[in-house]
Amino acid sequence: MAALKISLKMLGLMGTVVTAAVMPAQADGGIEVVMNQAKIVKLARAADTIVVGNPNIADASVQDSTTIVLTGKGFGVTNLVVLDAEGTPIVDEQITVARQTASSLRIYRRAEIQTLSCTPFCESSYKSDAERTSEAETNASQ
Repeated sequence: MAALKISLKMLGLMGTVVTAAVMPAQADGGIEVVMNQAKIVKLARAADTIVVGNPNIADASVQDSTTIVLTGKGFGVTNLVVLDAEGTPIVDEQITVARQTASSLRIYRRAEIQTLSCTPFCESSYKSDAERTSEAETNASQ
């Protein structure tokens, strides 16, 4: 799988250095993103290159030179690497994309899995291509 690589120079987004902690790093050293949702990552200094190991799991879009928006595209674990203009790492973190379990329900009928979104009434939830593929692979292995 090809890595997603974004050069901020190409986008004309080189900016000033901002002194802020990398957010939202978790205690275990990774970044958690909920499937089909976005999470903002603030950088300590201006980024030049952004690489997502597997863009089928997470996508990164550039807001400005110190702000990245991660979107959960498929279940799993990948990584995010952000480098400054000198090639020094700013961020080198694992990204975990998981299902929102608080308001969802999964029904298992033999080999068929149905996911319902219960907010507040249970209805069939939207499924991305990655979710449909994941469920098909899960059903095939049972």
